[in-house]
Amino acid sequence: REGRLYLASVMDLYTREIVGWRLEKHMETSLVLGALQGAYAAKRPKEGLLYHSDRGSQYTSCEYAKQLKEYGMESSMSRRGNCYDNACIESWHSILK
Repeated sequence: REGRLYLASVMDLYTREIVGWRLEKHMETSLVLGALQGAYAAKRPKEGLLYHSDRGSQYTSCEYAKQLKEYGMESSMSRRGNCYDNACIESWHSILK
């Protein structure tokens, strides 16, 4: 069966390791939440970790902000329309494509 799949990936920018990911048939908040939860479960980072993302509606949702707060993470978002702020993960996704 053909169709589109969406991948959300979480990269540790120090090691460039993908520490969490989720693959879904939709691009809703649960997609990025699943990737975040997987990354948190795998690494259990210290409080105050800076979590960088783009400004997609999934990352700006109240549900996502609540999860970041529960994990003690701080949100950082790229500038509007500037893909270079997320160059590492954009590069990773371009390799997959």
